[in-house]
Amino acid sequence: MILPIYAYGSPVLRKKCEDISADFPNLKELIANMYETMYDSNGIGLAAPQVGVAVRLFIIDGSPIENIKPVKFRQTFINPLILNEWGEPWRYEEGCLSIPTIRENVMRRPELTIRFWDEDFKQHEVDFDGMVARIIQHEYDHIEGKLFVDHISPLKRNLLKGKLANISAGRVNHDYKMKFPIRK
Repeated sequence: MILPIYAYGSPVLRKKCEDISADFPNLKELIANMYETMYDSNGIGLAAPQVGVAVRLFIIDGSPIENIKPVKFRQTFINPLILNEWGEPWRYEEGCLSIPTIRENVMRRPELTIRFWDEDFKQHEVDFDGMVARIIQHEYDHIEGKLFVDHISPLKRNLLKGKLANISAGRVNHDYKMKFPIRK
């Protein structure tokens, strides 16, 4: 089932998410719905808070990116913990399904070690680099209550204030199902 993606300004996007256990209700269904939602939105990653669930879970599929290694990398990350990041930070333009129409350059380290559980609750500790590391860092930020716009300069954030307000108010072009914050 395709779920709505929560837009910038939704409180769930700013929550530090909670760990889950193997008996989390409807976990397999949530993961399947997240993949379906991500593909329907033409995304390469999606975190649970982006669909309104404040738990430490995200998925990625870098298949649409040319020259990504490993090729066709698709993975579910449950209760992930980045143990280390290293290397010379590099700039790359990022976007986010929760912040449609805005793309900005973000600095991130090119390598990381992450511990996580997969959808079968098997634990892994793996090093990733390049674009896969960047996608992981972007999605990991979501479960920490951070967004990519938090990594840009205050001046650029100030320049985007109007666009971000429009997204929160639902005044944005998008071609996928979204949920906008309730305004009082």
